[in-house]
Amino acid sequence: AHGDGGRHRGSALPVHARLPGGPRRPRTGRPVRRRPQRIPEGPIMSTFEQSILWTALPYASFVLLVAGLVWRYRTDQFGWTSRSSQWHESRILRWASPLFHFGILFVAAGHVMGLGVPKSFTEAAGVPEHVYHLMAIIPGTIAGVMTIIGLGGLLYRRFVVKSVRLATTRNDKIMYVLLLLPICLGAWATISTQLMGGLHGGYDYRETISPWFRSIFMLRPRAELMADVPLAFKLHIVAGLLLFAIWPFTRLVHAVSPPVGYVTRPYIVYRSR
Repeated sequence: AHGDGGRHRGSALPVHARLPGGPRRPRTGRPVRRRPQRIPEGPIMSTFEQSILWTALPYASFVLLVAGLVWRYRTDQFGWTSRSSQWHESRILRWASPLFHFGILFVAAGHVMGLGVPKSFTEAAGVPEHVYHLMAIIPGTIAGVMTIIGLGGLLYRRFVVKSVRLATTRNDKIMYVLLLLPICLGAWATISTQLMGGLHGGYDYRETISPWFRSIFMLRPRAELMADVPLAFKLHIVAGLLLFAIWPFTRLVHAVSPPVGYVTRPYIVYRSR
């Protein structure tokens, strides 16, 4: 190691750079390899959405719906009624009530078919996607218009006609707000994502919302499917779940009591004084 400037023979580094106690110099001439960052696949969903909105809230809503109906039936059978206000006003009620009730029944039937029937079933039956879209959007739009017009008439009657307004309780007002929200949000979702998409387009909710909804009842909720769902649909679903949660505690309980015995019951005879 003499005469070579303190360097070891056959070595390109000083002796102190290779000894255990000496300072080390960074190696030169070699590219530094950095581990590539892993980019998450698909849209990112917050913990609140995944754990609360699309997992806990559906179960809480359905538990409240079923348990509340059982509790209400066992403790308040005399209050299990729609509390008809027909004697206060009948002219508006005569057209608004049928429009709303028939419209909401058709809307509910469309939701059951769209959410409950897998897309693979209609494809196996030979129904193309654009044909299914037309079959869903045209009758669904008609039913939605019927529902909105009927509900508008009922709300006008409820809050403008004085005798009907005086018979309206605080519980009724909360119920009407929570009933109006999912209907309006559903109309917004239909217009913004379905009608604006044309007759051959639109958002295909049967690839995201429908399998998520079915996974809830299979006790294996797939919340990740809701990550890329449009905001209008998300708000519509949350509002609908909140409506189910308060359903048993309002006059809406009459919806689960079909008048099966109505056609066979005896006539009610009224006698004048």
